[in-house]
Formats: sequence, structure tokens, C-alpha cells
Amino acid sequence: MKPESSGTAEHDSQFAAFVAGHRGRMLHTARLLTAGDPFLAEDLVQTALTKLYISWAAYRRAANPDAYVRRALFNALMDERRRIWRRFERSFAEVPERVSAAADDGDPELARALGELPPRMRAAIVFRFVHDMDVTDTAEALGCSPGTVKSQTARALDKLRAALGQPRAALITLPQGAHR
Repeated sequence: MKPESSGTAEHDSQFAAFVAGHRGRMLHTARLLTAGDPFLAEDLVQTALTKLYISWAAYRRAANPDAYVRRALFNALMDERRRIWRRFERSFAEVPERVSAAADDGDPELARALGELPPRMRAAIVFRFVHDMDVTDTAEALGCSPGTVKSQTARALDKLRAALGQPRAALITLPQGAHR
């Protein structure tokens, strides 16, 4: 047996174990990033997993593997939004396939409101409040400055409050002394 084949087998078994342990959480994050679109969420997860498989050695060396995965999902979302065919995609009143209600694990009104946010604002909200990441970690995941994260988060919260018809203090309250 060649030395490369045993390394490939180890790589594949490590990756398979990773997918088994992390795919559900990745899908949950992807659904939030896509404002509840289960099909696009599946696509994002598959794209991110493909890129992770290719760069498995870099993932294994990463100081913060969870941040590496979140960044892969965010990059997949941004790449998806840039695709030219997406600009010409048309919506139809009757969708040929429907997702069962069991597949939707969230609040449809919140998903709608999240869907109205630009992808970067949506990602800032998901990373800050669903994954409970601090400003610095969110900035690293989004590839921007901490100040940008704070302003994107503040604007996104204001838009969510308006979309959900809630007063400024009602949607998300930050712990005492926390900064947006």
C-alpha cells in the first residue's frame, strides 16, 4: 500500500467524522444566514463542506476551527449572492416542491424579517446573537473591522425591530455593559 493512500484514508475518515458531528449545526446556521431558505441553506452547507474537504489541512491547523467553518459558510453565501444567474432568477406563485412544516425550525415572521436584511447584516446578527460571538470574532468571521460589525449590528437590529413592529428595546437586549 502506498503511503499516500493511508493518508487519504485517514483524511477521509477524519472528514467523515467532522461531517457527522457538525453538519446539523452548519445547516442551522445556513438556514439563518439564508433567512429560512432550506434549499439555499443545503447548497451553502454543501459548498462549505466541499471547500473544507479540499482545505482540510488548513482547517486542522486553524486556531479557531468553529470560526473557520462559520467563515466558510459566510463565504459560500457571499459567493452565491454574486452569481450572475441569481440576478435573473424568477419567482413563481406556485412552487413545485414544498418543504414540510417540520423542516422549518424557526419563527416564519422572524425568517421573513431576516430575509429583508442584506447578507452581511444578517450574518452579523446570526453570529452575534445565535452563536453568541463577540464583536472581534464576528469581525474576523466577516472579514471586516469591529466598528463595521457594531454599525451593521445596530442597523440590522433597528431594521428587525421595524419589520417586526417592536419597540427599540424589545427585540434583543444586550447584557449590562455589552457593546453592540
